[in-house]
Amino acid sequence: MKYKRRKRFGQHFLHEPEIINQIISAIAPLEGQKFVEIGAGDAAITEPLSDLATTLHAIEIDRNLTNLLRKKFIGRKNITIHESDVLNFDFAELGYDLRLVGNLPYNISTPLLFYLLPFCDHIMDAHFMLQKEVADRICATHGSKNYGRLTIMLGCRMETARLFDVSPESFDPPPKVMSTVVRMRMYPKGTFEIRDDETMEVIVKQAFSKRRKTLRNALSNCLTCAEIEAIGIDSSQRPEQVAITDWIALANSVSG
Repeated sequence: MKYKRRKRFGQHFLHEPEIINQIISAIAPLEGQKFVEIGAGDAAITEPLSDLATTLHAIEIDRNLTNLLRKKFIGRKNITIHESDVLNFDFAELGYDLRLVGNLPYNISTPLLFYLLPFCDHIMDAHFMLQKEVADRICATHGSKNYGRLTIMLGCRMETARLFDVSPESFDPPPKVMSTVVRMRMYPKGTFEIRDDETMEVIVKQAFSKRRKTLRNALSNCLTCAEIEAIGIDSSQRPEQVAITDWIALANSVSG
């Protein structure tokens, strides 16, 4: 489909066949699985995925594109086109064991990843094309400069892995940055015991808003130095030095 992009949606259409094939190969669709594509765009991924997927829900905010998609896939019973802002979409309505796919618009990728967290119980895995900088943060290890709130909030729920980088020339129009395809696999329920998700979110956000401070200072309004040390965590560390399991322990100590 030929389509003139709309800047307000941050559209960069993937057109490189080799990269599309790599993505489909990485996803490895199996019969009976349910897929959800975020940002179907001009169907570069939608079309080959629909040939393999038993069920495919394609979400697209652009009305002109959804009209084109409906025409393209008319008569295809395994595809449902949703005209929707994904940041308002109720993924729970689609059931469980969802496999998410998407070339995510750079302008909403980080808010979208946070938006998906409450739906983790409904998701099996996700394969997303992201700005390389965001992928670096997702897959960072503690102690590195890229490690932060996004790393922790995703990392306590899922295993993340970088798959491969994608050059700007693979898109039309080319973005100004490199992209990276990332795989996210949800941990089995009970892998980590997080007593209260909201508390976890609050203390991690608070600490990383003061990431240059030590832990004892960054969390001074909710935990004393003694309480932090009692968990077995060095309170003189800065937030990026604290492992995900220790963040869970800190959150659980606050929530009781």
